Amino acid sequence: MAYSDSSSLWVLAWKRLLRNRGATIGLVLLVLLIVLAIGAPIFAPMDPTVQVLEYAIKPPFFRGNVLLRTNPVHPDRPSIIAIESYQIRGDSVEYTDLLGRTFRIHRRELWGDSPSTWHAEPLYLLGTDHFGRDVFSRLLYGARVALLVGLIAETLAIVIGVAIGALAGYFRGWVDDVLMWLTNVVWSFPTVLLVIALSVILGQGLWQTFVAIGLSSWVDIARIVRGQFLALRSVEFVQAARALGYGAGRIILRHLLPNTIGPIVVVGTAGFATAIILEASLSFLGLGIQPPTPSWGRMIQDGRGYLYVGEGLGLVLYPSIAIAVAVYAINLFGDGLRDALDPRTLQRGNS
Repeated sequence: MAYSDSSSLWVLAWKRLLRNRGATIGLVLLVLLIVLAIGAPIFAPMDPTVQVLEYAIKPPFFRGNVLLRTNPVHPDRPSIIAIESYQIRGDSVEYTDLLGRTFRIHRRELWGDSPSTWHAEPLYLLGTDHFGRDVFSRLLYGARVALLVGLIAETLAIVIGVAIGALAGYFRGWVDDVLMWLTNVVWSFPTVLLVIALSVILGQGLWQTFVAIGLSSWVDIARIVRGQFLALRSVEFVQAARALGYGAGRIILRHLLPNTIGPIVVVGTAGFATAIILEASLSFLGLGIQPPTPSWGRMIQDGRGYLYVGEGLGLVLYPSIAIAVAVYAINLFGDGLRDALDPRTLQRGNS
């Protein structure tokens, strides 16, 4: 069946996607998560690494009261003094700390020239953690880490998996035997254990987490792409391409690979969600993203101990909900995208 405009396939797929209620909900949630992650410096009321130890384990909607003092060690970041109240006394500011003690500080030591710059009453929407850091700000910056790890790690997994699956499925023979042997070797290791092993080998950090998750998550993609290529390599349009003298590279990239987009998208979106869970698991174990960089898994680990004493439930609950919402949104969107890109339904919708 011929199409007058090649873009009509994508237009039709987009319309079908928007008619899918589940996919639309997933897309809205995913876009909202991306906007919050990108705009974290705008939406976050505080720096996620700023500590106010006097405000440790505070409940949601806690209102602080602080003075901002110049910090000679970090000139671009003020030090924070938690107070009960303050009064201006000429060139000095007299304040009472949380223990009821009274101190004086010269105004030139404060951050700025007026009370609007050196005094603040921050609102902690979701409370604080054990270091007095704003939980809401850490959630927003943690979304950045989760989405970045999911995107880069799964992109790496897709590149590796598609390359291995395409070569194995198209050339078959000894190429297929060698590549499938490698795939089965990797497949024989539990994914979580393989990720942990690679993290230990590569070290701890952001890019190490990308690589560790990507190198351990390509097996399903490779097996699915291989199966699709084995089924498609003998169909008429592939035989016609060979008869016209097209090389293997052109046939794979221009004729076979576009017909496997649906399964790749489904596995890729599922892998995106899995990568987020794996990153959270690594950070929970202390092998992934390292402090002070916010990570949802690390937040759960930091708050886990407070559950035993009956406080700080939100320290575990909020990042757990964030992980669940992100994974749910990605899976909903992936399922809808699979249906929208299905060639059979596209042909029925365009006929």
